Amino acid sequence: MESKRSIAIIGPAHPLRGGLTTFNHRLAKEFKDLGDDCVIYSFSLQYPSFLFPGTSQFTDEPAPENLTIHTIINSVNPLNWIKVGKRIAAAKHDIILVRFWIPFMGPALGTILRQVRKNKHTRIIGLADNVIPHEKRPGDTMFTKYFLGSCDAFITMSEKVMVDLRSIEKDKPAKLVAHPLYDNFGEKVSKQEAREKLGISLDEKVILFFGFIRKYKGLDLLFDAMADERIKTSGIKLLVAGEFYEDEKGYEEQIDRLNIRSQLIMRTHFIPDREVLYYFCAADLVVQPYKNATQSGVTPLAYHFEKPMVVTNVGGLPAMVPDHKAGLVAEPQPEAIASAILEFYALGEEFFIPHLRSEKQKLSWSKLADTIKSLA
Repeated sequence: MESKRSIAIIGPAHPLRGGLTTFNHRLAKEFKDLGDDCVIYSFSLQYPSFLFPGTSQFTDEPAPENLTIHTIINSVNPLNWIKVGKRIAAAKHDIILVRFWIPFMGPALGTILRQVRKNKHTRIIGLADNVIPHEKRPGDTMFTKYFLGSCDAFITMSEKVMVDLRSIEKDKPAKLVAHPLYDNFGEKVSKQEAREKLGISLDEKVILFFGFIRKYKGLDLLFDAMADERIKTSGIKLLVAGEFYEDEKGYEEQIDRLNIRSQLIMRTHFIPDREVLYYFCAADLVVQPYKNATQSGVTPLAYHFEKPMVVTNVGGLPAMVPDHKAGLVAEPQPEAIASAILEFYALGEEFFIPHLRSEKQKLSWSKLADTIKSLA
């Protein structure tokens, strides 16, 4: 039997909110279920307020049970980085898994990890959500290289990120693992129950855009698709569920210019974890009209709730959503997205269910946990 490991995850955790937090909690639970010790080192300050585009970085939901979370990292204080690094080094964890999703975190994480390496024991695995960011800023490459230099090995969750990683870091071990299934948002409920909860008629055709609204996610393309005459006459409604992470004024002007407001159900606030299941279960189809992408946390949510997807042919999305199986792949253009939505309704939701069920079997947390251990 494999010996028990001491594992630490460095990344966002409660009371911070969002997909990274959800992922880290679920992975920590998996390690504990496998018999390992696992703690999370999270941020006392994740982003300065001027860098955070949403309304709040924090949740009012209760902390997850049976997880040890140390809220100690200040992303902008170099003295804190040294102090935290020494503390984590002294703990002598066997493995540290550290999340990297934005170059801004490179200096803090890279400095902490360089302190940890001095203990000559801990193996450091970087889980790279992105290597080349969606939205570029000065210093990105320098900060990213500084972080990558502090790790022993890497995991990516899409081929696109692996290619980006190898463009900078050519030699260190790296493995690709599909983003596991989000199975911690509750079991699916009937479409009728979900729509009653959200105040949506059961007679409507409803497609879902879910998640933080940022430029690269292409909601503007989907609005243009909703203005397609074929969509207008079909009676399809678009449910937009998620908080604006940029100025919403441009989107509001686009809605009025296209005259599509009556086709939209706008729920543009942060969706707490306890309500996520209702949005997915209320929808016929999940649409991800991204302009560029690495992987998406929305995809494993759709798999969990067995919802077909329309995704654009960018980044890692087509590999995660096989065309005419788990969903439909369209070019990132309004007419192509509209055509795919209409094709979904022509084929029917049931066409995709067997494929969704077989694909979701591949997306296990134990596979990710085992890969992390094998790299260590």
